[in-house]
Amino acid sequence: MLKNARVLILEDDHALPKRLAQLIQQDGYTVDIVGNAKLVLNAIAHQPPDVILLDVTLSEMDAFEMCRRLKSEWRTRLIPVVLMSGSSERQLRIQAFEAGADDFFTEDVDQQELLARLRSLVRMKRQTDDLDSAASILMSLAVLIEGRDGHSEGHCHRMANYATALGRRLGLAEDNLLTLHRGGFLHDIGMLAIPEAVLNKTERLGAEEYELVKAHTTVGESLCASLRSLTSVRPIIRSHHERLDGSGYPDGLRGDAIPLLAQIMGLVDVYEAITTQRSYRRAQSIEQALDVLWGQAARGWRPRELVQTFVTLVESGGLETFAVTSH
Repeated sequence: MLKNARVLILEDDHALPKRLAQLIQQDGYTVDIVGNAKLVLNAIAHQPPDVILLDVTLSEMDAFEMCRRLKSEWRTRLIPVVLMSGSSERQLRIQAFEAGADDFFTEDVDQQELLARLRSLVRMKRQTDDLDSAASILMSLAVLIEGRDGHSEGHCHRMANYATALGRRLGLAEDNLLTLHRGGFLHDIGMLAIPEAVLNKTERLGAEEYELVKAHTTVGESLCASLRSLTSVRPIIRSHHERLDGSGYPDGLRGDAIPLLAQIMGLVDVYEAITTQRSYRRAQSIEQALDVLWGQAARGWRPRELVQTFVTLVESGGLETFAVTSH
């Protein structure tokens, strides 16, 4: 058994979950039992478990629907979910896995096999946690070095807030909002590889220097390549400097070939760059920034609809009032 492993069981007063709870506790796990589906999320928020066990005989809420809900929420989707049943009926197993369950336990399962499968699920969760911790370290590093390339303090947080606010205004799903939030911190992580003398140069960059700066997109993507939890962020890092007409970099993507989340990040990056003080340039007004974005839309660099949505958001005060909860 892995150290300090915690299992949350949602049961509905049936014998199987109680027997499993006793067996799991004897093996050294901490077991929390709740009898009400509505309490599950509260229990998870209070003490995140390593594994969740759901009894398919729940009367208050369909266990398969509960599993789907857990797997669709960004706060809970990476927690292994096991459905339990006194029956080994094939259709129940199919329903369980179609709902997103990571395993399915039955009353006649061998106890040693059950514990081995449970340990495997706990190990999987711990590995996922380690990946998330590595991602958090990268995000913290991005904050620490944000002033290195001329950005003012708070740049990463503003980028995360702006991008997430625009994504929410567009009606994007929660997982996309989380990706935008992380992308706000990590979009320029590749700047770590660019010499400060180039980043803070006040004169026009030479051709070789400009190519070096452009490489931050591919360098940044490669820095995050080994982290599964950042897979969805990598297109933002690589493609936030692409333009609809193909004149952007690094790949010269055109139109819909540019991921929407990267388009969002690229747009708010322009707004942030214009409206904040840099070591080599004064901040300009919000109106000037919006004029630039309209001009880029007219040149075919950005979708006019996306610019219009952002302008409406800014003029309504949405950027100032928007607050992102910790992800």
